[in-house]
Parts: sequence; C-alpha cells; structure tokens
Amino acid sequence: MVPTLLLGLSFGYAAAQETVCLSAQFRSPGDYILGGLFPFGMDIVNLTARTEPTSVKCERLFVDGLIWALGMKFAINEINNSSSLLPGVKLGYDMHDTCFEQVVTLQSSLLFLTQKGTTGIEVSCNYTNYQPRVTAVIGPYKSDLCLLTAKLFSFFLLPQISYGGSIEKLSNTDSYPSFYRTVPGDNNLVEAVAQLLNKFGWNWIITIGSNDEYGRGAQGHFVSIAENRNICIAFESLIPTDLADPKTTNQLENIIKAINKTDANVIVLFAFSQTALALLEHSIRMGLSKRVWIGTETWTLSHKAASISNIQSIGTVLGFVMKAGTVPGFHKYVTDLFSSAQHDEFCQQSRKSNHLMSSDVLSTPCEQCDYATLPQILPTLNHLKILPVYLAVYSVANALHRALGCTHQACPKAPLKSWQLLHFMNTFPFTVNGQSFRFDKFHGTNPGYQLIFWLWRNGTLEYLPVGEYKESLAINVSQIQFHTPNQERPSSQCFAQCLPGQIRQIKGLHYCCYDCRDCPENTFSSAKDQSRCTSCQKQQWAPTSSIQCYDRSERYLFWNEPLTIALLLGMSLTLSLTCATALIFLKNLETPLVQASGGKLNLFGLFMLTLQSLSCCLYVGKPSDNLCTIQQIVYALCLNGSFSTFFIKSLEIILVTEFPRCAPTFLPWLTQRRAWLLVALCLLIQSFLSFCYVQLGPDYLQADYESLRSEVLLVCDTKSWFAFTLLQGYNCCLAFVCFLCTFMVQTSGKQYNIARGITFAILTYFIIWIFFVAIFTTLKTVLRPATQMGTILATSLGILGTYYIPKCYLILLKPELNKVDYFQHSIKEEPDEDSQ
Repeated sequence: MVPTLLLGLSFGYAAAQETVCLSAQFRSPGDYILGGLFPFGMDIVNLTARTEPTSVKCERLFVDGLIWALGMKFAINEINNSSSLLPGVKLGYDMHDTCFEQVVTLQSSLLFLTQKGTTGIEVSCNYTNYQPRVTAVIGPYKSDLCLLTAKLFSFFLLPQISYGGSIEKLSNTDSYPSFYRTVPGDNNLVEAVAQLLNKFGWNWIITIGSNDEYGRGAQGHFVSIAENRNICIAFESLIPTDLADPKTTNQLENIIKAINKTDANVIVLFAFSQTALALLEHSIRMGLSKRVWIGTETWTLSHKAASISNIQSIGTVLGFVMKAGTVPGFHKYVTDLFSSAQHDEFCQQSRKSNHLMSSDVLSTPCEQCDYATLPQILPTLNHLKILPVYLAVYSVANALHRALGCTHQACPKAPLKSWQLLHFMNTFPFTVNGQSFRFDKFHGTNPGYQLIFWLWRNGTLEYLPVGEYKESLAINVSQIQFHTPNQERPSSQCFAQCLPGQIRQIKGLHYCCYDCRDCPENTFSSAKDQSRCTSCQKQQWAPTSSIQCYDRSERYLFWNEPLTIALLLGMSLTLSLTCATALIFLKNLETPLVQASGGKLNLFGLFMLTLQSLSCCLYVGKPSDNLCTIQQIVYALCLNGSFSTFFIKSLEIILVTEFPRCAPTFLPWLTQRRAWLLVALCLLIQSFLSFCYVQLGPDYLQADYESLRSEVLLVCDTKSWFAFTLLQGYNCCLAFVCFLCTFMVQTSGKQYNIARGITFAILTYFIIWIFFVAIFTTLKTVLRPATQMGTILATSLGILGTYYIPKCYLILLKPELNKVDYFQHSIKEEPDEDSQ
C-alpha cells in the first residue's frame, strides 16, 4: 500500500515539474529585427544590496508581461505570413525582460543600441549612418521606464512604440522625438475620471497614487483640475513602490487609517497592479469600510486583484480601460503554442532559431515561462488587452512598407536606417483588421475609454461595460449596482449641490467645501453651483432664491384701492360741508354776521376751499411731470385765495383795534369792492411765485425702485426745496400775518370775536403743516400722495371747522344773536376809555 502511494506521488511530482519551451519563443532572426521590452518577471532579489554591477534577476513570473510578449510574437507571425504588407521580407524579434526595474530595462536597451552585428556601441559625432541591432523597439510598459528609454532611443532617433506609457511628459515631442504610444495619454484618463465624479455628484474625494512617474503624474494632474471641476480632495497620498521594504507596511497602514478618518466615500486610485494589490489587501485586512473605488485598467483588469480573498468587501469598483477591440485568432494562437511547446521537435526548432540571434550576452528573457501552464494564464488571457501591442507592431510594419517602397507583390530588401521610419510614422495612417489608426501630433493614439463595473455573479467576477468616454462621458447608470443596501448611488459630498437660485459660500479650509446660500432679493442665479448672484436691472425685481428676474409693475395711488376710496369719501364730505356752508352764507348774505365776517369774500373763500378739496383728484392715478407741477401750483393758489380773505379781515381788525385813528382812512380799501383788489394782488403775487417755482425746479416724476419689493413706485419728488419753499412760503407768510393781527384782539363778552376764528384757523393750518412737512420729507412709499391728499382735506376741514361752521351755528341755531349790535361794535366801535 505504501509503495503504491509513493509511486503515485512521484508521478504527480514529475507531472508538476513538467516544463515547456516558452523561454525559447522570444527571439527569432529576420531581415529587420524588432526589439521588445516586456515585464516577464517581478520582485527583484537583493537589488538594494547590490554592490557590483552584476546581472539582476526577477523572482516571480508576471503573467501579463508573458501574454503581451506573445501578442508581439503573434503580430509578427501574421505580418510574416501576409502576402501584401511586407511580401518577401521577414521580421525578426528580440524580446527582453524589464522586471519593472530601470536597471534591467537599461541593460536590454543598451543591447538594442549596439551596432548591427556587434556587441558594442560606437561613439561618434554623427549617427546618421549608424544602424543599431534593432529597427524599432516595442515597449516598455511602465511610464517611468519609458522616460528612461525614450531619452536614450531619441538620441539615436530609434523608433520606440510603447503599449502602456501614458504620462503626459512623454507627449513632449521635442524631448522625445522618436517615442510613440498606442494608448491614450493620462490627460484623457483624468478628464474621464473628473466627468464621472461630476456625473454622480461626488465632490469629496480621496485620491491615492503609486509613488512612480505614472501615479505621481496622473494624481498631480487630477488634483490640478479638481478645483475647476468643483471636486475637493479630502485626502491624498502616494503608495510606496518598493513593497519589499519593511517600512512600506507601516506606510500602507497609515494610509488606511487616514482614509478611515474621512467621511469621503469615493477613492480614486492611480497605481499599477502590484502597488494597488498591496493597498487593497491592507484595506481588507484592516476592515476599511465599503467605498466606491475608481481605477484604471492597470489594476481593475488584474486577475490577481480579483482573486484577493474577500475582495468583494471593498465596495463598488469602477474602472476606465482603453476601448480596444479584440485581436482575432490570438486566443487560439496561445492555446496552440502551449500545446506545441510540449513537443521536442517544436522546442528544438525554437532553440535553433533562438541561437541564430547571437544574443548570448544576455540570459534567457523568461526562464520562469517554462513553468507556466495554460490554465494558469487563461484568466488573464481572457481579459488582458493585447491590441496596444498588436498596433505597435503593425505601426512599424506599415512604416517599413512605405519606407521600403513595397508593393502588394514584393518588397525590396534595401538598406534602411531606423530614423528613416519616423517620417512615415508621423505622416501616414495605418490599417489594422479593417480599422484605420494614426499617430497624432503628440505621437499617441486615442481610441477612447470604456467604463467597466465589477459585477459579481455567484462569486465570479464579470467586467460589465457600463459607459464610454471619447470626448464626453456616457453612462448607463441603471447597470451599476452599488454596495449600499438599496443599491442606490452613495453620497460623497463636502457640500450639497447648490440649486439654481443659490450660490456657494466657502467654509473651512477646503476651497470647494461650502454651504449653499439663497440669493437675496433682486438678485438671481440661473445655473447650479454658481459662486455669485447676478443683480437684476433696476426695472426688474426678483424674490429670494430666484432663478430669474421679473419686470416690475408700476405702483401709484389707484382709484379702486381702499385708501383712495376712503380719501375720496373724505373729499366728498369736505365738499358737502363746504357747499352747505356756502349756501347758508349765500342765503344769509345780508345778515350782520355774514357782513361782519367779510360778506361776499366768504363766498370766494369757500369757493377756493372747494377747489382745494377737488384738487385731491390730482393725486390719484398715474402721475406725470406736468401733473406733479400742477399739484403744487393748484394747492398753493387755492390756499392763497382762502388766506387772502383772512388777510383782508385781519388787516381790518388790526386797524380798528390797534390803530383806530387811521381806520377811517384805510378801511375803505379793506371793505366794499376795493377789497377785491387786494385779493387779486395776493393771487397775482402767488401766480408770480408759481412761475418762479416752475423755472427754478418744479416737482417731477420719479421712479422709486427701492421702497417697494416688486414694484416701481411712481411718485412726485421735489427737485428744488428752495422753489418749493418759495411757492408755499408765501401762504405761510400770509397766515403768519393773519395770526399776528388777530391772536391778541380782545372784545367784551357782549360782542362776537371775529378774530378768534381766524386765529384758530391759522393755528390749525400751522399744526397740520408741521406734521405734513415731517412726513412728506421722509416718506418714500405709495402713501406719499395719500399724505398730501390728507393734508389738503385736513386743512380744508380745519378752516371750515374753526372759522365757517361756528358762524353757521349762530345763523341756524342762534338767530337772536345775528344782529347789528352783536357784531357792529366788534369792528367799528371806538375804543373805550380803559383801552386808551
């Protein structure tokens, strides 16, 4: 039993150790040799302890690099078997390992630059006729290695076509004139990421990059454009690339702890697969909460990343991968190659072809490849993009076709210098599998990106396409199943997106962290996330948080509004009282009371009060410049007409009481028909002052946009206070003279005091005008014309109530007092001895 078990184990061990001759597949002679730089291995042993310039070897196989190299081999085999591209010409190839290290890459690059047929590099002032060992170089993959080799190859103008170097530094054709790439530059990738973040409203972001040229370049460019895209960086860091360094573990743990402290739910990761895998493994081990991870094909398409234990716990993964078609026949080619590599006859032929290359200066490119199995590489083979390598080979082949002057039947095998290919690579497009490609002015191609989503089905990862990016991003959001309980899009915002009608108000130290503040009145914001409200024009208005301005409606004292109706009712009452008083005075015109009060002058005064009351109608309705002028003039003339009757009566009283000896001489001018001359003189002076008022600065129509919220207030404003004072001041002077002439007059108890009525009428006028002036000079609302109407009505009622209505009372209710003796002595008697 035991021997049988041991025999079975020995056969199993022997089967496990069975090798293939893949290591002999990476060199082949030809008329023109293409060099290849591929990362066959990784994890260099004791690089830091290297004290002598000895050879450097990698410890483990990198399956992606093996498949890329097979892609180059497949493309060259296709070209050599083509009867139209390079008929009669055979392309050879010489592929070498880069180990993702500059030391290893530089060694292979120097070999490519050795003069054809030798192992040395000639030192010369002119390399025009210098022919390196290879015609062109395919690779390397990493951007930092491309920077190293591009400087070296550009000195010799040796065409170099990278299938992975994407940093923007390599777009500088002055520094790297012979460098080309079949992948988009990182600017396109960063722009795609920024549009994705804006599409989902994510503006509070964590960004992590590998500490190499690719990670630093992509992350630096992303951070630089984040501000302009309203994206705020909550935390940023770089992952060490030397994963063998003991300090790296502590640095990764510190990064995870810092991420855990932020409330950002989106992580943008610019890193190659090894460094990205290290970060993901530590995130899972340290229990980092689920987040949205946004990455590139350097790690999102990595089979090793998908096979990390409990990888589903990291959250949602979205990745931008180059939009590239499949390479027909490649999958079958690899399968057949693994099958053939197990046969001795095929392996002997491969080794024989390998020895013809005379490149024994370097060891076998990929010793670990001999232990690779088809099941081992199939997961990577199914999703790895081979097209960039495939295009790189075909771009050289098409340039050779034109440089050699090939036809579809034959190619002349003429001597050709490597630098002669550059013109044809810069100028002419090339066709691959029916699709046209060409290098742009930065020596790159940009087929666009595809957005993929990690979809897990029963524990199996599927790379689901959910969007595309060329110049703009298009996403099928419904296909993305986020890690949230309801599978809805998670939020990752330092601020809520400001709606139209709001503006951003920055808070804290982060320039893009802000609160949303409503636009104040009379301003608006028509778009989202604006930083400033736009002011409305003065003829427009806007409410708080408005998205547009509205035209203001005109506001003035309308005929149908309650305040106007109340004032008009007051005017009607005043007119009724005035007319009734006038009728009473007219009916009793010859009675002693009416004659003592002024006779027909009373009727004229009441007529002027009637006109004054009617002038209230001038303040209702839409005003104009002319109407504003007329309002003040009509009021001043009507009031002057009323006060002129008081003025005549006051002079009469002062003559009789204070200057009795002069009374017989001057009284005839204050009574009878001559009194009308004095009334006319008063009105004439007031008319002259009205003319001066018009010339100096009459009231004018003003559109007030400040007083009312949504309306433009049309009011009459005072242009010249001097002109206004001149117009109304004359009436004040008349009133003051009347007051001085009457307030000290004394009569006996048996006689009626005519002067007292004038005194109280004038006092009422002054009190009303004190309040009016105080209100009129400060009031800027629609109540201003209403105040003027109220003042007119109050003045009219005050004069009626203090002067005319008491006399009506005596006429109607005390007719026994309406006799000559009761009124005659009050104005015509001689002063008694006591008064002398």
